[in-house]
Amino acid sequence: MSTDRDSQRSRVYEAESVVRTVFDRADKGARELELFGSTITLPVERKFASVDSVQDYADRVLALNWVRERWPGAAVPVTVRARAGAAAAHYEAGAATIAVPLHTRGTAWALRELVVLHELAHHLEPDGAALAPHGPEFIDRYLVLVGEIIGGEAAFVLRTTMLENGVRIA
Repeated sequence: MSTDRDSQRSRVYEAESVVRTVFDRADKGARELELFGSTITLPVERKFASVDSVQDYADRVLALNWVRERWPGAAVPVTVRARAGAAAAHYEAGAATIAVPLHTRGTAWALRELVVLHELAHHLEPDGAALAPHGPEFIDRYLVLVGEIIGGEAAFVLRTTMLENGVRIA
């Protein structure tokens, strides 16, 4: 990953927090919502029970033909490991590793599809690219993954929430 200034990181994280809350509410029955004049029905976001289930999911995403065709980095295997602490998941570029916090204080907020796709978007950054870690190119990869894998409605919610938070999108 680049050492360029990550100027929109906090805005990306704030938008993702809002979207995770929307999906959590949808899991409790509020699946339909109105957003910017559009009524949409949220798809189901997959949740995971363990590092092994996250690893299996990541392997399956990277094996998708369209992912491999679009991003050569998909041919590089990624390893998933547990992360100490509950503050954040992260991607370790040098080791091609996704670290996710497990169940902490009764929650497993990071063991979910949106978080894993975020980390996979980091993994798929082109080799040698000097890009900000949460810059417009990253956001584009992330939105494509969310739209194609979770669904267009999920990408719409994520995109509009990011734009409302001032996130620049490629």
